[in-house]
Amino acid sequence: QVKLVESGGGLVQAGGSLRLSCAASGIAFRLNAMGWYRQAPGKQRELVAHITSNGATTYGDPVKGRFTISRDNAKNTVSLQMNSLKPEDTAVYYCRVVPGLYSQDYWGQGTQVTVSS
Repeated sequence: QVKLVESGGGLVQAGGSLRLSCAASGIAFRLNAMGWYRQAPGKQRELVAHITSNGATTYGDPVKGRFTISRDNAKNTVSLQMNSLKPEDTAVYYCRVVPGLYSQDYWGQGTQVTVSS
């Protein structure tokens, strides 16, 4: 059974930092691309960051230069370091196993990030 468990969300003031983590189980983690997505109230879910199995990264335009995605294949975790947070970063953040050759599409339950002005 595939399980993705996000942690690290919370309330932070604008300009602050948070680090999200996603612990994966039930998949061959090192073979899969992983992603962080977010969904704000009334908006569509959007890509935040993506990391391939070999560590190549891609970022959504709104977070470039502020957020960093990383993975630890020994611990089956993917993390998102979020710096210089803005109120518009407020959303539920989801971890995703990107569907591909070695896995179907899986999502975590989400973790709330709230940035106050």
